[in-house]
Amino acid sequence: MPLHEGPQHDERPLSVNPFLGAANPVGDMTGAPPKHRLPDAPMAPSTAYQLVHDELMLDGNARLNLATFVTTWMEPEAGVLMAECRDKNMIDKDEYPRTAELERRCVAMLADLWHAPDPSAAVGCSTTGSSEACMLAGMALKRRWALRNADRYPSKDARPNLVMGINVQVCWEKFCNFWEVEARQVPMEGERFHLDPEAAAALCDENTIGVVGIMGSTFDGSYEPVADLCAALDALQERTGLDIPVHVDGASGAMIAPFLDEDLVWDFRLRRVASINTSGHKYGLVYPGVGWALWRDAAALPDELVFRVNYLGGDMPTFALNFSRPGAQVAAQYYTFLRLGRDGYRAVQQAARDVARSLAERIESLGDFRLLTRGDQLPVLAFTTADDMTSYDVFDVARRMREHGWLVPAYTFPANRQDLSVLRLVCRNGFSEDLAGLFEDDLVRLLPELRRQPRPLTEDRGAATGFHH
Repeated sequence: MPLHEGPQHDERPLSVNPFLGAANPVGDMTGAPPKHRLPDAPMAPSTAYQLVHDELMLDGNARLNLATFVTTWMEPEAGVLMAECRDKNMIDKDEYPRTAELERRCVAMLADLWHAPDPSAAVGCSTTGSSEACMLAGMALKRRWALRNADRYPSKDARPNLVMGINVQVCWEKFCNFWEVEARQVPMEGERFHLDPEAAAALCDENTIGVVGIMGSTFDGSYEPVADLCAALDALQERTGLDIPVHVDGASGAMIAPFLDEDLVWDFRLRRVASINTSGHKYGLVYPGVGWALWRDAAALPDELVFRVNYLGGDMPTFALNFSRPGAQVAAQYYTFLRLGRDGYRAVQQAARDVARSLAERIESLGDFRLLTRGDQLPVLAFTTADDMTSYDVFDVARRMREHGWLVPAYTFPANRQDLSVLRLVCRNGFSEDLAGLFEDDLVRLLPELRRQPRPLTEDRGAATGFHH
């Protein structure tokens, strides 16, 4: 059964316009292709292109998708470069040594950006995104723990656990499920919407493989206090002798904080931080999908997890869940690093933060909403309806804004704040002050109608909004 659910009984064939035929206007109309099985015969490439192109027109406009953190705009030169590299297999480092060299340079640049003690000794790799990078980091944490506890693991009394806030991205829940690790999650409390350092330390024991700190929660865009978390674990080690490493999930914030919050200590400057990941295709400003996983030194990544293969023509170390994948995104990441440099990244990220802050102020001034975050960490703002607002809720807002083309996620927070439902706006490169103004205009036009409602009207909340996490 396919994971993508949809109409299962629509057997109507695709409709072919006679003008799509390359030479004979009716040549490709002799048999319309089926939808759910391979056609019997080939068709002209222009016809196949137009059929797919026309169906994809029904997708939303990516630039108006305020749910996603993923990059939706790059310069034309980056698109050309990616097209030139799309046939290169990233895993084949012997055949494509320059692509492999660009990957190595990107790792070195990130190690320097994140203050590795010795950037030349840091180890890392590209991935298909932060989800894969998190899986790799979790695997390293588990293996290091298993090696330290080889005298009692595996056994029924030694089940590894990972401590994290309940606001983690779903990939961490997947990791714990797939790799049989107990997930110990710190719930939200009051106006604290992410992990509490002392509560996290209290959940640690001799079976804890590590603690995850998030630089930029997807629920509200706030940074978790990584330095305070490390301090709490330092105190735990003094009391108990437990030495618990920290992984920083910097899917978004690891490409924001180094440029806009330079005095904030969250990275390899903290000795307890063993590894960091980020999404090159989020605030790394590259089209999907590319991510990065880095470890502070070789000791943090057990060598037995690194495979060496030689059937492609040379002895090549690899540490990834995927094998073959395109090198285009790595080339685009290196292009963007060269293109922008530190000053360019700082300017782009500051512009996104400025848009988020300005839009937050204007939304708050409407009086209908209460701001939870204002874009002053990740360029993200989260807000809910005012306490005295009873005629509509955030799901009504998401549903009505979608009618204007805006995809705005509305969702309920997890334990212990299931009572709180919010809207979240992700401001990315390409979401300009002008677009923010258009968004505000559409929102303002809707408010009189929403205020006249007798009560919240959205019955299917799942259809009212896009993904939220």
